[in-house]
Amino acid sequence: MTANRRTLIVGGAALGIVGGLAGAASAWQAPSVRPDLYNGELDHLALEWTGRREDIPAHIRIAARSEPGEPMSITGRVLSWQTGKPVPDVVVYAYHTDATGSYKGGPAGTRHARLRGWMRTGADGVYAFDSTRPTLYARGGPAHVHMTVAEPGRKPYWIDEIVFTDDPHTDAAYRLKMTNRGGDGVISLKRTSGVWVGQRDIRLERHPA
Repeated sequence: MTANRRTLIVGGAALGIVGGLAGAASAWQAPSVRPDLYNGELDHLALEWTGRREDIPAHIRIAARSEPGEPMSITGRVLSWQTGKPVPDVVVYAYHTDATGSYKGGPAGTRHARLRGWMRTGADGVYAFDSTRPTLYARGGPAHVHMTVAEPGRKPYWIDEIVFTDDPHTDAAYRLKMTNRGGDGVISLKRTSGVWVGQRDIRLERHPA
C-alpha cells in the first residue's frame, strides 16, 4: 500500500510489558538508504502522542474487550539495522480497521483511525498490543495493520503492514509488491484460548547520514 493511503491513530489502555519472545535476532544490514524513507504523507502524526514520551507503555490495548471482532494479540521486537540487537526507546504506532472494515470514528478534525495506539520499547526492544483482528479494507487486498516507527531524534517512517499468511489475499502477487520495509510484515497467527496470537519483529531502516 502506498504512503498516501495511510491513516494514523492514538491511545489505548496500558497493560503489562511483554517479555520472553522466542527466537534469536540475526544481524541484518540494509544495503542502502531508501530514497523514499520519509515519504509517508501522514507519518508525522506518529509523533502526536499526549504526555511524555517516557510514559508511553510497551504493551497497550487498542480495541476494547467489548469491541466486535475476533481478539488478537501481536508482539514483536524492534531490532537494529546494523547488529540485529534490540533497540530501546522506539515508538511504534499501529492502527487498523474495525470489524466492518472501517477506519472511521477517530478524533474529530483529524485523519486518525479509531483503532490506533502507540507503544515505546524498553531495554528488551519489545512492543505489544491487544486488539481485534482487522477485516478487509474497502479498497481490497489483505486485511492489515498499519505501522509507523519513530526513533529518538529521527523523522518517523512507515514500514510494511502486518498481513496474515492465512488470508487468501496475501498471495504471491501481493508478496511480490512488498519491499520489506522494516523487515517482513507477513506473519502467521495461531489461535490460542480464543485469541489470534502472532509476532512481527521490526528491523529498523538505515537513515541518511
